[in-house]
Amino acid sequence: MSSNSPLKIAVAETSVIIRSGLVAVLKRLPNLNIHPVEIATPELLQSYIHLHTPDILIINPTFGGWFDLPSFKEGNEKSATKYLALVCSVIDSNQLKEYDEQISICDDQEIIGTKINHLLCTEDSEGSEQEALSQREKEIITCVVKGMTNKAIADELFLSIHTVITHRRNIARKLQIHSPAGLTIYAIVNKLVELQDIKDAL
Repeated sequence: MSSNSPLKIAVAETSVIIRSGLVAVLKRLPNLNIHPVEIATPELLQSYIHLHTPDILIINPTFGGWFDLPSFKEGNEKSATKYLALVCSVIDSNQLKEYDEQISICDDQEIIGTKINHLLCTEDSEGSEQEALSQREKEIITCVVKGMTNKAIADELFLSIHTVITHRRNIARKLQIHSPAGLTIYAIVNKLVELQDIKDAL
């Protein structure tokens, strides 16, 4: 998408402070011409989606009590909308796995901008994040998810610790994931590991 094309982003959140604050941040993001729309209730969301197809829907997973994203997607299956979870409180990670990306109310403007740009870059090639990873990087993610240290990974894969650290930096840059917990979710969703592998490592 060209930087001059208007980007339609709908923000579905019941709290006016959080909703308006996020919209203010979106309007300030550099190199993006964003047209944000604020949506305060599930009824307004249904009306809006019936008439419009946003490029990105940023929504609180607890919107309207609990937002059933799989059912919502079924009702809008022809839509190319990307779904971004707005995390405002502690939430079960299983509730987030259907979303294309997530942001937290603690994220700064740079992180939010990076995640939105990342969604736009992968718009036309579902799964391209995983394809962008080398086989070696996938092996390292698997090791990280299993709780291995850099030294243990280096020994396992016959690499130097320096090489492992470089690979991990590249993985974080490509996926915009900077924590083992985030990598774990990514690895499960993209079938790099089985849940049993993680349980065995605990």
